[in-house]
Amino acid sequence: MSQSNQMKITALYCRLSQDDGLDGESNSIQNQKRILEQYAMDHRFPNPQFYVDDGYSGANFNRPDFQRMMADMEDGKIGVIITKDLSRLGRNQLHTGLYIEERFPQFGIRYIAINDNVDTENAESNDLMPFKNLFNEWFVRDTSRKIRAVQRAKAQRGERLGTRAPYGYKKDENTKGKLVVDEEAAAVVRRIFALCAAGNGPSQIVRILKSEQVLCPTMYAYERFGTKHMGLSLDKPYNWNSDTVASMLENELYLGNTINMRYSTKSYKDRRKVEHPREECMVIEGSHEAIIDRETWDIVQRVRQHKRRRTNMDEQNKYSGLVVCVDCGSTMVLHRTHTMSASYNHFTCRTYKKDGAEVCTAHYIRECILDEIVLEDLRRMTAMAREHTQEFAAYICDRQSAELKREIRRQELELSGMKKRESELEAIFKRLYEDSVLGRITTEQFQTLSASYAAEQEQLKTAIPRKERDVTKLKATVSGTDNFIAKAKRYTDIQELTPELLRLFIEKIVVHEKDVKWSKHAKQTVEIHYTDIGVVGAVDTTKSA
Repeated sequence: MSQSNQMKITALYCRLSQDDGLDGESNSIQNQKRILEQYAMDHRFPNPQFYVDDGYSGANFNRPDFQRMMADMEDGKIGVIITKDLSRLGRNQLHTGLYIEERFPQFGIRYIAINDNVDTENAESNDLMPFKNLFNEWFVRDTSRKIRAVQRAKAQRGERLGTRAPYGYKKDENTKGKLVVDEEAAAVVRRIFALCAAGNGPSQIVRILKSEQVLCPTMYAYERFGTKHMGLSLDKPYNWNSDTVASMLENELYLGNTINMRYSTKSYKDRRKVEHPREECMVIEGSHEAIIDRETWDIVQRVRQHKRRRTNMDEQNKYSGLVVCVDCGSTMVLHRTHTMSASYNHFTCRTYKKDGAEVCTAHYIRECILDEIVLEDLRRMTAMAREHTQEFAAYICDRQSAELKREIRRQELELSGMKKRESELEAIFKRLYEDSVLGRITTEQFQTLSASYAAEQEQLKTAIPRKERDVTKLKATVSGTDNFIAKAKRYTDIQELTPELLRLFIEKIVVHEKDVKWSKHAKQTVEIHYTDIGVVGAVDTTKSA
């Protein structure tokens, strides 16, 4: 061995993944170190230095100490790399072979895998290496398949797959896999939902929590249970962020539901998470005690659906996302005046403001007028529901039935048209193929025509099942009158409109254009769509003007 090689490092590389750990002491880091150290001593390799990755899969080469070893190799510091066997270097056949056969020789590295009798200085010892690498990769693939099968079986049994209790809950000491409410953190979760229902967005909620010095979830888990989470910063105990809050506000776990199989990876080689839509997940409702009631949840989801913006005067628009233009369907914008009385604050159509009178009209309505209309109608409807419960329920049910039948019929006609078009496209494809075979059209013409029809066909494949689900959902719809009556009996003295109250009772407010634009006394219709019962009747603004 030359003088220069005597000065270079002999890299003793150890790796252990969580799955390898199941094999016990034979693959432990301590055992690997003993074998490598003894081998280096027996064969008089100079300057031995350990590089250790504990808890890292062999399918991925993005491991901290492996990358450190590669950096030292590229800097010319390493002469020899030794591992216990080929699988310690990696379990990806392609990448492992690339390192051994290309990268290591490029930097003059001698590689030794002790138990597999591989030594790149001895060409004959490398004959079986590709087959051993292939087997090592098969092991990862087989392990991944088994883990997926176990996870799916647990999900089907209704067991929760998460390993850590989410913020607001803790693990049940008596029942494995069960969550129980952690009242201290649950109080913060309820406050976050209440703040959102009151019209605050995630960024505003974060500012409030920080000002009140509420411990963030990672810091709370560390102080309360001694567990460390990624992102824990002991120097920033109140380091809430808006993404965390937004995720909490959309997490059905707080409603008492467990959603399993929400994320997956594309393969054992690609560990990036893919999120699945809810209908493709395994949902277990009522799997644990809820922290948030259904009513608050629904209000928050409606608030989140129309993400709220502050006005120029930094005051919250309690109607944000609720007021809609009848003609173009866009939400209406609230303009607050800086120099005049608040009575001049008004809504105008967003499309009109953006694109002008050629597209839509202003649908101008003052905020104070809308307040009077909505408050009066809400009081009237809730009073009717409380004082004349049976008559109110009968009227709503009759009206809902008629509206529901019309909507179902409309949706069924659309579905029928989609299916008819799908059949037409199949016939068109057959004719195009025949024309191409018989030479009536060129191959280029066939490809051009079939491409556009294929795109339409793909759209229909997605749209038809969605429309079928919509029709099924409509047919399964039952009157929500009982829900409305129950809410009306709880809110017996409504004095003012709040964001929570609006979203509890109202789905949207549809504003019509005045019969004579910009006239103070012209008739203007407003339709209030109530949650659970829909539109009961239009309101004329001239009665409140």
